[in-house]
Parts: sequence; C-alpha cells; structure tokens
Amino acid sequence: MIVTITANPSVDVSMPLNSFMLDQVNRIEKADKTAGGKGLNVTRVLHQLDKEVLATGFVGGDFGRFIQNDLAKQMINFNFIPIQESTRISIALLHEGKQTEVLEKGPTINDSEQQQFLVLMNELAKTTRLFTISGSLAAGLPQNFYALLLPILQKHGAKVILDSSGDSLKQAISGSAKPYLIKPNEQEIKELLGDNFTVDSVASFKSAVEQPLFSEIPWIVLSRGSQGAYAKVADSFYSVTIPTVEAINPVGSGDATIAGFASAIEEDNSIEDILKTGMTCGILNALEESTGSINIQQFEQIFSQIIVEKIY
Repeated sequence: MIVTITANPSVDVSMPLNSFMLDQVNRIEKADKTAGGKGLNVTRVLHQLDKEVLATGFVGGDFGRFIQNDLAKQMINFNFIPIQESTRISIALLHEGKQTEVLEKGPTINDSEQQQFLVLMNELAKTTRLFTISGSLAAGLPQNFYALLLPILQKHGAKVILDSSGDSLKQAISGSAKPYLIKPNEQEIKELLGDNFTVDSVASFKSAVEQPLFSEIPWIVLSRGSQGAYAKVADSFYSVTIPTVEAINPVGSGDATIAGFASAIEEDNSIEDILKTGMTCGILNALEESTGSINIQQFEQIFSQIIVEKIY
C-alpha cells in the first residue's frame, strides 16, 4: 500500500468565464468542485494506476466533509485526522486563456491534532512500504514537521517521497532521516543553495546536488517542465527527454509525476522505468482538463517516446 500525506488540503473550485470583468458581476454556468491539494492529486493518479492507496492529512468543517465524500465517490480509501477549524477553499478563475487564483490561508492545526496525526503515522508505518508527502504545511504545524515525520515513517523500512519547498524542505533534508526521493525545480534548488547555483545542464545539476545539503538522498529529480528532467540516482546521473505535446491543463502535472514515481518504485522497477513512468504520468495529466487525472489508455504511447540517458 502507498500512503499519501496532504498536510493542507483544500476544496478546489474551478470557475470558467468567457471573460473576467473587474469590479462587476461575473456569472458562470457551473463551478467544478474537487478534493484538492497536491497530495490528493497524487492520490487520484495512483488510484487510476490501480494502486492500493490511502489518503491522509487533516480535514475539518463542511469542506473537510466534502473532501471525504468526494474521495468516497471515487472509491478511494482515506484516514484523515479531524480538526476543529475548517478546511480551506481554493478558487481558480479560468478566463481568456489565463488562470487567476484566490487561495484561502486555511486552518490552524492545534497541538492535540498534530499529536493525533503523529500517532496515526506511527501505526501506518508498521504496515506501509511507501509514503508520499506533498505540498505546504497548514498553519500551526512547525516548519520542521516533515523532518519530524521522516524517522517515524522510515523506522520500519518504508521509503518516503517528499515534494515540498522552502524551509520545510530544507529542514527535512537536513535531518538524519532522509527522504528517498525529492523533486525540486531550478528555483527551489536556488532557494536551498543560493543564486550562485544554476542547473541548466547535467553538469551544473551534478555540481548543485553534490553539495553537502543533498548528501545521502538516494533519488533527486530536477523537474524541467517541457524540457524533461535531470536525475541523480545514487552516484549516477541521467537526462530525461520527453515528447512535445499540446498541453490542455498542466496544473497538477508535478503531482502526477510523483504518483508515477511512487507506483514504479513500489513495484521495484528499473531506474529507467521509474523515470519514464513518472514523466509519462506528468505528461498525461497535462493532456486532461481535470487536475490530477490521467488517461491510462495513452500510457504506453507516451512511455515509449521518453528517452533516458545515463550521462555520468
């Protein structure tokens, strides 16, 4: 089983508009509401890949109930910690080829709720082989929360894929318990190491991730958008080239990529197939209107077009 952790989920509301008029009434025919947050996007793609998956995190109020009902309708298993405050809402206004977002800060997690979550993680770690952690931290959770989670999740041998940024990522990779895989982009590497580091080639990527901060992390994958990816696996370095596609909705493609990595790692696939599976799922998400969704019927077609080259 794969457990997905979303520390700050949301109800995502998508509102399509022919045009957006500031300071006037804007009417829409129908708003699309889904259980949102990076970890829940990962969850849906894993479910579509026919993997046994359990979603967890913190939910509260009517929006929290909506998330649980939405997952239940999709036959996705979940075990959330209930919280006193309400889960947040995230609004995306889709207009004239643009996307304007209005994001609520979200609830504050109190100490009791945090401790309940750590107890749940300790129990799940006894029987779970792989965890994914995605996204930002809810208010009230300390910046070292992911660093606190890692030894709990790993003590029985589980692997942890971490997709975060900023201080929470830096603290997580600075601790003694390391994530199995991280997927920063160029800007996130600069935030971690400073602006002196560029990652516009495999050589510069190699120089960046060989810094002490990244030591002992088995997998580091640099997302390069439409240009593919670079990857460090143990002491080897790879370049991943992907096909050019006409993206419909690239939002959530990074989460779909994480789901692909998790699925292939859980199956003990080869390094090449893990990289190709992750990138395939990211591309397939970009070809769908719905965030965190792939058409599994197109999997082999995209998978066969991805090229993985070992450089060092």
